[in-house]
Amino acid sequence: MSFFAHRRAKIRLCLLLPLAMASLTGCASVSGFSPLGKQISASLPNDETGLRRYAEELGRRYDANPADRQIVLIYAAVLRKLGQTAQAVALLQREAARNPDDLDVLGAYGKALADAGRYQEAAEVLSRAHTPERPNWSILSAQGSVADRLGDHAQAQGFYEAALKTMPDEPSVLSNLGLSYALSRDLERAEETSRRAADLPQADMRVRQNYALVLALRGKFTEAEAIARRDLRPEEAAQNIAEIRTSIAQSDTWKTLRQTQRDNAPSVILSTTPRRTTSAPPALRKGL
Repeated sequence: MSFFAHRRAKIRLCLLLPLAMASLTGCASVSGFSPLGKQISASLPNDETGLRRYAEELGRRYDANPADRQIVLIYAAVLRKLGQTAQAVALLQREAARNPDDLDVLGAYGKALADAGRYQEAAEVLSRAHTPERPNWSILSAQGSVADRLGDHAQAQGFYEAALKTMPDEPSVLSNLGLSYALSRDLERAEETSRRAADLPQADMRVRQNYALVLALRGKFTEAEAIARRDLRPEEAAQNIAEIRTSIAQSDTWKTLRQTQRDNAPSVILSTTPRRTTSAPPALRKGL
């Protein structure tokens, strides 16, 4: 596992779970790729140093030819991965103005807007990034993530289910659906769906950490730590789960979620160190 991917997984587990507990306003990822997106992602360096060097190179190539659509898309993807969201949004906004009917550009632009926390704008742009005749599972999943962050979990789950009809058993979509169930307080379905996603052979680190998040929300801390250890060092996994447990104890969310279960009701900018949550944090930024 690369340092860059390792750090992102650690931050996701440390930050998103307290956000989900405290605000229940959404923590699903807007990741997921169209065929072009997969091609771009596969070509990117796996380490942060490599990404920064590549960003510098792409910046020079963009300055030399700002009308090159492919350079814009790759450059924006690298900037998003580095957490330089505002710059990615600006690049894609200009490209979308030049090519208002380019579905790949609109999809990337909508996801960048979501990264920036501009969810209403993201929802509008993403709605134009595919058509009923040619549904795109990646865009549907991103629409679901945005709907979750806007608090409309029923609509979000509809988007994820539509995405799964196009791309059955896609781990990232199932993982987002599991988080959406958790946000709508159906923790049993959240665990079942998240486990299904994590058990798939193609599941990645993010999917497994989301499963650990849901297990912790259900109070299954030992199981959550075991899952976290699959991608993090043992001491880091233990620290993360301990902080999660503390966050639960310091809020009323766990009591509320447990009561909801009994009633059978239905459900990142990078930093180098995890943040300890001692009070209810603000709504999710989102990265996503």
